[in-house]
Amino acid sequence: MTTMSRKFKCAAAALAALAALAGAGNGQAGESEPRHGVAMHGAVKYGPDFRHFDYVNPAAPKGGKVKMAAIGGFDSFNQFIIKGEPAAGIGLIYDSLMTDSADEPFSQYGQLAESVEMPEDRSWVAFTLRGEARWHDGKPITAEDVIFTFNTLIGQGQPFFRFYYAGVDKVEATSERRVKFTFKPGENRELPLILGQLAVLPQHYWQGRDFAKTTLEPPLGSGPYRMARFEPNRTVVYERVAGYWGKDLAVNRGFHNFAEIQYDYYRDATVALEAFKAGAFDYRAENISKNWAVAYDIPALNEGLINKIEVKHKMPAGMQGFAYNTRRDLFADIRVRRALAYAFDFTWSNEHLFYGQYVRTRSYFDNSEMAAEGRPEGGELEILEPYRNRLPGEVFDTAYQPPATDGSGRIRSNLRQADKLLKEAGWVIEDGRRVNADSGAPFAFETLLISPSFERVVLPFAKNLERLGVKMRVRTVDSAQYIKRLETFDFDMIVSSWGQSLSPGNEQRNFWTTEAAARPGSRNYPGIKDWVVDELVEKLIAAKDRDSLVLHAKALDRVLQWGHYVIPHWHLDYQRIAFWDKFGRPKVIPIRGSQFGAWWVDAGKAASLAERKKRLGGG
Repeated sequence: MTTMSRKFKCAAAALAALAALAGAGNGQAGESEPRHGVAMHGAVKYGPDFRHFDYVNPAAPKGGKVKMAAIGGFDSFNQFIIKGEPAAGIGLIYDSLMTDSADEPFSQYGQLAESVEMPEDRSWVAFTLRGEARWHDGKPITAEDVIFTFNTLIGQGQPFFRFYYAGVDKVEATSERRVKFTFKPGENRELPLILGQLAVLPQHYWQGRDFAKTTLEPPLGSGPYRMARFEPNRTVVYERVAGYWGKDLAVNRGFHNFAEIQYDYYRDATVALEAFKAGAFDYRAENISKNWAVAYDIPALNEGLINKIEVKHKMPAGMQGFAYNTRRDLFADIRVRRALAYAFDFTWSNEHLFYGQYVRTRSYFDNSEMAAEGRPEGGELEILEPYRNRLPGEVFDTAYQPPATDGSGRIRSNLRQADKLLKEAGWVIEDGRRVNADSGAPFAFETLLISPSFERVVLPFAKNLERLGVKMRVRTVDSAQYIKRLETFDFDMIVSSWGQSLSPGNEQRNFWTTEAAARPGSRNYPGIKDWVVDELVEKLIAAKDRDSLVLHAKALDRVLQWGHYVIPHWHLDYQRIAFWDKFGRPKVIPIRGSQFGAWWVDAGKAASLAERKKRLGGG
């Protein structure tokens, strides 16, 4: 079929398109019929003839430049491998097989793929590529490019890819533009959508190049932007491709409005903030509460040159916290992990450091229906019951809550609880120090940080630990060293986060499973090795409908909570965004929050801003 005539190929493509229009309906196509989109559970929101997503402005003007900030530096344009630090924004040069919708839990629509096919049991998936899809050098994108990409990422890419695509048995080209993935036995309903996220790489470009090495040669892509210029560790600029093949696709309409996107690098977040206030870049997502409360009180904000907005969303908050490395003997005992949590005073920190902006995190899926609350019952209890003898009793009879305080800073009752647990675990007080009752070794460890801004949070925690006789050192390192130490699990404790989607699935293997704990570069930073967690992850991935997914997420959440692998921090249910007044924005906000990729430069606002900056003396 790879040598079929052009006339026959065009006819076949037309028939496939007709089949998709006639049979796909609103995502309810029969077994293996071509369809325009696919949902994790149920039907997709948008029909086959949709023109654009509801949360974009399809008439958004094109043009203008936007400057963004990045921290640290970069030494590579290959973001798919474990080596090096990739340049910010490099993903802009690539297209993927399909594109996620931001106003559905987990649905995708064709980008490189004009249609997708899969049977009812989702034991395989096939993508038919658009005939017009082109690389930036004008060559067509083929099924062989997809196969090359998949095999290369599995063989030479980050360990993440091997976890993410572990359920794929084989991949094959059934024609020049159709590629089929066949899955291993077992339930994995997410795999078709996971493969839809595949950013496709050009086989002809990478032939003769070493994919496993870092590179500062601008790579070939197919996406809406290409690299225009760069200076290593300082700046990288992308320009919109004038003849971009996919500019009129429904999934792209209203996006990619900036003519040029520039990322400038700063030493740390503090320097970047000052640069933003000076007008050096245009848009900033603020993640430090103190900054949001007081740092923007400058004339540019008061005069309306800078806007501060809070955008509500309905995304799971995920988990951020002090993460123990249980590979260390010091943290292998669950009583020790539980004890140290009593020394973290969230209420005091929220009032004195965060201006009362945060809510305490207690779940790995907070801000969603998947958060485990109260005691398990109904379907969740049925899921957990077979593991009763392998789990702490609290999983079944106690609702998890991290230790609480009154915010006064006086936490003697909490410290008494911690002292009791530590003594039960064999750690006693001698001469004011906490030492091991058998060996006499002191209880001391290091918390590794990447940002100095977090020291103000960690140091009060360290003082409370001192009252327990525990010595915690705080060490802040540069981004390159930090990444390397995380990849090799060379740390005692870190501040880490695990973002969660509205439809958790295969990525949970990389977060929590035994296999991930032993694989360098995985996100299982705590080193969790628990076959109950392993099984719950697989059952979550195999969930056949939304209700089942929610119940399995709750069960997994509850087991992780009572494993005390993390001292939970805090979260928000809104985005904090500051930007110079030069943008237009869509009126509709999807459940995933504001989508900056759908903003545009308003020429009138930009001209007015330039004049106002001059008058203010900031231009």
